[in-house]
Amino acid sequence: MTGAAASGWKGALLKRPTPDETNSTLRGILQRLRASESSLPPKSRRIARFILAQPDQVVHMSITQLAEATQVSEGSIVALCQQMGARGFQQLKISLAQELVNAVQFIHEDLEHGDDIASIVRKIFASNAQALTDTLGVLDLAQMTRAVEAIRAARRVELYGIGSAAPVVEDAYYRLMRIGIDVRLVVDSHIQAISASQTGPDVATLTVSHSGSTHETLAATRLAHEAGATTICITNFARSPIVKFSDIVLATTARETRFRTEAMTSRIAQLAIVDALVACLAMRDHDRAVETITRTFDTLSIKRL
Repeated sequence: MTGAAASGWKGALLKRPTPDETNSTLRGILQRLRASESSLPPKSRRIARFILAQPDQVVHMSITQLAEATQVSEGSIVALCQQMGARGFQQLKISLAQELVNAVQFIHEDLEHGDDIASIVRKIFASNAQALTDTLGVLDLAQMTRAVEAIRAARRVELYGIGSAAPVVEDAYYRLMRIGIDVRLVVDSHIQAISASQTGPDVATLTVSHSGSTHETLAATRLAHEAGATTICITNFARSPIVKFSDIVLATTARETRFRTEAMTSRIAQLAIVDALVACLAMRDHDRAVETITRTFDTLSIKRL
């Protein structure tokens, strides 16, 4: 990537949408691309043609994968998305998916309109169980080992998450604190950026991002990586933008990445990875963990009747 393209791409990552942009829905993305295709410059035309030829595949792809498939820079993709009225590639994918699928799939892919309560409950539980099984199959235990050692060696751990990832990092914060880890929870995007820029080699960061392309957490992870921190991420895309700034990647896998705008089954997989990570840390420092858990349990006893 050239210096100018990299600068533009970084700027796009840090660009914050206005309230009107956040609340708006991009309509008719395929029609916009068809109407504009002939007047686009060569690189943008190549991207547009790829999307128009196989839109069902594009909704599966990360921006990095699309850039490789079309042999353009990620900045060129962001520029085309913005030209079509989207904030970025993620919003374009969401809008593209809306044109391709039945609306009920935005609730859950396995559901069908008219399902009764029993069917809905059964399908949700089955989907969550499948996400756990699939994630166990792809989880790299060598990466988990590295994550455990990085956190043990760190003076402080920082946790980053936005939106649907925020409850996951809040759970990680509570669990790590209970076993005696010096941990800081950072879910405000502005504070994330400031805090990440002030990390260093003695700090480990853990970012949870289902898509791996949410610009707030992506920017924080990049800043921490540039500051010398050991960066760990939990994400569903092995080749998403956040991976470039992550020293350690703990991967989930969930079929919801095809269409849905919010992580649902992947949240279960993310929490399972957090549980496994905390358990591994506790067992590696067993005596300290047990002592800390006992002490905090006694402290919390005053909260119980």
